Amino acid sequence: MRVLIYGAGVIGSLYAALFAEAGIPTAVYARGERLAELKREGLRYRKNGHCRRAEITLLSRLREDDVYDFIFLAVREMQARAALLELRVNQSPTIVTMVNTLQDYADWEELCGTGRILPAFPGAGGGFENGILEAALTPRLVQPTTFAVLRPEQREEARHLKRLFRRAGIPCQQVADMRCWQLCHLALVVPLADAYYEAKSPAYAGEESALMDRTARRLRRNMRALKRRGISLSPAKLQLFCFCPLPLLAMALRLVYRSRFGALFMYRHSMKAPDEMRQLHRQLYAFLRKTGRGTQLLDKRNNVMKA
Repeated sequence: MRVLIYGAGVIGSLYAALFAEAGIPTAVYARGERLAELKREGLRYRKNGHCRRAEITLLSRLREDDVYDFIFLAVREMQARAALLELRVNQSPTIVTMVNTLQDYADWEELCGTGRILPAFPGAGGGFENGILEAALTPRLVQPTTFAVLRPEQREEARHLKRLFRRAGIPCQQVADMRCWQLCHLALVVPLADAYYEAKSPAYAGEESALMDRTARRLRRNMRALKRRGISLSPAKLQLFCFCPLPLLAMALRLVYRSRFGALFMYRHSMKAPDEMRQLHRQLYAFLRKTGRGTQLLDKRNNVMKA
């Protein structure tokens, strides 16, 4: 089995390193400064306190007949369309789109071919320190790598994908409706990122009690708005945000923002990708506005990203 990682940022680099460690032939497609760095230094990552180099094949172009069992698309949402247009001529059968998005997957299939997309989302986070990847998978109980099939005929590919993740030690789950899952995920992560952007000192956002109170209220409003639209919260544990007393929820948020988990999985991405989060913020609240009068307050009270 051969895999290609399209995109060599934090997520692409981490999954490439994990696949390569498992002995899976892994290629990485990169461009620009990142491509030059990988040519010069290799894909360096830190594990157990030691710097290692992943055994990968580095690509600067993708031939039409260079076929992989899976192409993992690990780019930002605003880059996905151009990437899929480039991949449409390649003959690899399956593209796993590990992208944070509310785009219609049918539109993406029109770009690269019907039946080729398995929508997914990574369970990982981190960053680079002096060119060395400092990243990790999120705990299974928090968020495993999540994916879904769009068509019944993709079930066999899904089974192969599960085996691939299992071989690389990557916790995963298959859900029935990836768009529903993505909506719920954005209803969670957009307010979490907003808090960093509103904070007087983003690295210490958890110290601002009023900010944590506002974030708790936003999380509750978002989850309740999705339920009013008939969307089943996925995963079901998100129901907690609908019923947990707000003071208790705000207290839990303060602890999370102060934790190593918050620093690794929340702070780094929020501060590195503000443009992407602004776009996702707009998409989420544009969707929630459609639920009617009950969610009009959301747009008024969650407009911090529009400036």
